[in-house]
Amino acid sequence: MTNKIQESLWGQFGASIDMLINVISNCPDNYLATNKRFYYLAYHSVIFLDYYLSIPPKDFSPILTFTIKDEDQRPPESIGDMIPDKIYSRQELIDYVKHSRLKCEKLIESLTDDEKLNIRFTEGNEEGDMDYPILEILLYNMRHTQHHTGQLNLIMQQDLNKHLEWAFRVDKLN
Repeated sequence: MTNKIQESLWGQFGASIDMLINVISNCPDNYLATNKRFYYLAYHSVIFLDYYLSIPPKDFSPILTFTIKDEDQRPPESIGDMIPDKIYSRQELIDYVKHSRLKCEKLIESLTDDEKLNIRFTEGNEEGDMDYPILEILLYNMRHTQHHTGQLNLIMQQDLNKHLEWAFRVDKLN
């Protein structure tokens, strides 16, 4: 992949990740415990950011653990079947996103030739399993991250009247 394309991809994907860090960082201390919809959405976003960067996905090993639960066992505010094993702190979520941010940057930097671009994100052989070329799973992951970050921003704006700024490009991490 050309250097310009890598720079552009990281500039935008990194900005999406920075916006996720920003929205989680700006929620009040007790907000994750009191607003379950926000918490489960944030957790889902954090987990899947890392999962979609795990190539192959069978090597995915989450830092913040979860249990897969049947629909009748899930909290009504949850998103999907991956239910966190506890209410993780704001800092634990932020640290995990920062870990995934570095993982993402290194993955994009590694895409230097056609051989690496031919790597696939393949979950399995069942109908409905994901099977994407690496560039497409990166774009999918960026869209997924930004989609849920927008939802988190909306919840905070509606509940707390907080408006968070848009990130135009990735920023240096403090």
